[in-house]
Amino acid sequence: MGERWSDARKLVPALQYSSAPSLHSAMDEGLRSELSKQGVFTTTLEELYNWGRKNSIWPLGFGLACCAIEMIAASMARWDLARFGAEVFRPSPRQADLMIVAGTVTKKMAPQVVRLYNQMPEPKYVIAMGACAISGGPFKQGYNVLKGIDRYIPVDVHIPGCPPRPEALLHAFMTLQQKIDEQALTGPQRPRHLVADAPSEFPVPEYGAHDLEPPSNPKIWQPHTLVRGE
Repeated sequence: MGERWSDARKLVPALQYSSAPSLHSAMDEGLRSELSKQGVFTTTLEELYNWGRKNSIWPLGFGLACCAIEMIAASMARWDLARFGAEVFRPSPRQADLMIVAGTVTKKMAPQVVRLYNQMPEPKYVIAMGACAISGGPFKQGYNVLKGIDRYIPVDVHIPGCPPRPEALLHAFMTLQQKIDEQALTGPQRPRHLVADAPSEFPVPEYGAHDLEPPSNPKIWQPHTLVRGE
């Protein structure tokens, strides 16, 4: 063991503290590979922090429509969502990290969804599952259906489909894990929960005379500008 450790020490260059991003990122991948062969593994606090977070995402246990059946199926033995550390569906928003908006969001239900989101602790994430949660789906022209939950809360991953299969939800989890893994703890690209001035709660819409008031949160969602050709 002593000889292996001495060999590993010879592979480490004399790196001084500087303004470089980190010792880990400054190391050559070949050097890291050789160190791992000697039983020496290098990491950073940022990578360790994100590794723990991305493998322990606890979803909030609720569903809105038929997409919830697919979400439930993804947690069963055939697809085994437990492989991603996300099988612990929590009954309380106080214990959840992830909101899966699975199904049609009616205007009667939208305030409750936003209220549940506000009660979740940071860091928290949202997956919009299915065409209804993204844009209203086949009910988009209905007077009682919200045309996308991203009008009131920020959405991290969108899953198209009506309904999307459990494999699509697994892919969304992997996409979210990749997003968490790439988040920096410092700098302008750090996530929202590490920005002191960033909002953690969003206004809950109220029932108006003919529609929800406000119809959307302008700080989150802006209507697309239609540019017509001459």
